[in-house]
Amino acid sequence: MQRILVIGAGVMGSGIAQNAAQAGYTVQMSDPDPAALGRALGQIAASLDKLEAKGRLARGAREILANLSVAGDLMGAAQADMVIEAAPEKLELKRRIFAQVEDLASPSAVLASNTSSIPISTLAQGLKRPERLLGLHFTPPVPLSPMVEVVRHQGTSEEAFQAGLELVKGLGKQPLAVRKDVTGFVINRVYAAALSQALALVEQGVASAAEVDMGMRLGYGWSLGPMQIADLVGLDTVLLIMDSFARQGEQCMTGGRGLVEEMVEQGRLGRKSGRGFYEYS
Repeated sequence: MQRILVIGAGVMGSGIAQNAAQAGYTVQMSDPDPAALGRALGQIAASLDKLEAKGRLARGAREILANLSVAGDLMGAAQADMVIEAAPEKLELKRRIFAQVEDLASPSAVLASNTSSIPISTLAQGLKRPERLLGLHFTPPVPLSPMVEVVRHQGTSEEAFQAGLELVKGLGKQPLAVRKDVTGFVINRVYAAALSQALALVEQGVASAAEVDMGMRLGYGWSLGPMQIADLVGLDTVLLIMDSFARQGEQCMTGGRGLVEEMVEQGRLGRKSGRGFYEYS
């Protein structure tokens, strides 16, 4: 496996593309929005420059960037060994993407979704070859995070599943094998319950976001508190994840929804907008 197509130039897509290019893969990042591609390339270049200055790159930043190209369409799927979808957490959008990619990709290509909450079996519905679809759930910031969930649905072939595990290892990360397809997989299912309770506490005025986060960091050894993670993920994405759980009849992420909706309406999306539960300069 050498050629990877990453679909989506947002926070997750650009992070996956950077990680893959750093690991020596030939990467194309696709997005229909030229501005999004431009922002992503700028962020990747800046990130690589910082890592190079700290001596944390095995190769030069410019050499790594040479492994990365961009496109406004999905034609790169025809040459890809692995296609990783990292579009917004919207079911119908992801289904449309996979329907297009399936017709373009070679029969041997593996298809993967970076969805954080939608069951892979739901994304597989309607595909001609659902056996080659799996989940690769990265966590932010992707270039630094050491773990990826590799998720199989009931119809995922062993060959595709093993290809996902091997890719994650090739990216220098530890794979978490998720062998049963459930909403939120492993880490987001646990985090959803914690965040829901944390949001409810803030919404009810029991404690501030900073106080809840401090309690989880110092009391339970979390590196980031639940609201800090939400800011990193993006409150708009958190809201979409809440919707995904609700569609599946799950009740583990209902607390604090009103607070999240209000913040999204105000444009307080977290790090990406400069303001969420915290201020970012």
